[in-house]
Amino acid sequence: MFRRTFWFTAGAAAGVWATSKVNRKLKQLTPESLAAQAANKAIDAGHKLKDFALDIRAGMIQREEELGEVLGTNTPPDPELPAQRRRPALDRPVSTRDTHPHPYHSYNRNEDY
Repeated sequence: MFRRTFWFTAGAAAGVWATSKVNRKLKQLTPESLAAQAANKAIDAGHKLKDFALDIRAGMIQREEELGEVLGTNTPPDPELPAQRRRPALDRPVSTRDTHPHPYHSYNRNEDY
């Protein structure tokens, strides 16, 4: 009699455990749950990508400083040298007529019929 009660209880417990496991898995496979999982993974990937970009940016800044020290571009300019001024290449403004390949022909697409 105790044997039958033991096996009946063990079978009922196994059935409850299996049912709860199957129900939990079914809830994980609903469209809402799958969408939430995908969103969480996308957010995690975005954070990893941001961290990667910040690491690269920090490495670029560090390397630029190293190159600046080696090449001497980080040193302040000599105050005895005159400051360089930027001048325009031409004294007059450039018109579109000067740069157009065919100044006498218009390229209006409405006239191509």
